[in-house]
Amino acid sequence: MQRAGPRAPRRSPTPTSATFPNSVGSDSIPPPSPSSTNIQKPLYLCSPFVEAALVKGNFKTIVMLPKYVDITEWVAVNIFDFFQNLNMFYGVISECCTQESCPTMTAGPSLNYTWINQDRKSVQLPAPRYIDYVMTWVQNLLNDEGTFPTKSGHEFPPTFPATIKHVYRQLLRVFAHIYHAHYPAILHLRSEPHFNSLFAHFLAFGREYELLDIKDVRGTPGQPSVGIGALWERWKEMGALYALCMSTATADIGSGTQSMEICVLLSGLEVGGVMFPIVLTTLVPRIGYGDR
Repeated sequence: MQRAGPRAPRRSPTPTSATFPNSVGSDSIPPPSPSSTNIQKPLYLCSPFVEAALVKGNFKTIVMLPKYVDITEWVAVNIFDFFQNLNMFYGVISECCTQESCPTMTAGPSLNYTWINQDRKSVQLPAPRYIDYVMTWVQNLLNDEGTFPTKSGHEFPPTFPATIKHVYRQLLRVFAHIYHAHYPAILHLRSEPHFNSLFAHFLAFGREYELLDIKDVRGTPGQPSVGIGALWERWKEMGALYALCMSTATADIGSGTQSMEICVLLSGLEVGGVMFPIVLTTLVPRIGYGDR
């Protein structure tokens, strides 16, 4: 795995789970005023932007584990690519993300993420500082031979699945902030097909290998909603995210058994501007890389 150049080091603790404000105080976001109850639909949910993508059909077909490839290597390589691409996108629009324009790490009309500092306290951070902490932390992990081994004979640590789920959650927050606060900048650059495809690929891969907790995408009932949750639902309706799993069966593999899902891949082939559906039935192993 080829590594990127190091980012500037930051003295920051390892990130932890989100904290949602549920009361008005000095460290929380006040509820919207009555005049803002009719919130305009975000641009990323509007046509034609929501349909803009480089990939036509279902992302399930491009996240499936290739034959003869170790699953941990496959996950590690894709995490590296997601980080690199997201880091480049944020670098392009970072001049729009300042402490003045983004004083908190927002991801919805009434949602902002907080950081757990070295004293284990939740603190509000400006979005650019929060994102810099996240990207620096992930870059340091990628450069750590003990976490992402690149030399022959070196094994991935037993904690790798838990670490990757943590990385996934934090990268998701960066995606969520860009969609919520900076999607107009993406449109201005005419990069919405590229960014949408990157995020859809990220979501599909996370669900396929159980790296993504759905409540991090949709939000928790009774708590402020995550803006990208509606995008997730819209792409599901369009059939872009994952296959429809019909049932679970058990198959003999080698000397043991493995649980399998019988899935219908809803994909398509575009010819002359006309989309022809392709329906494939396949057995997909339930990998159990993490908890759904």
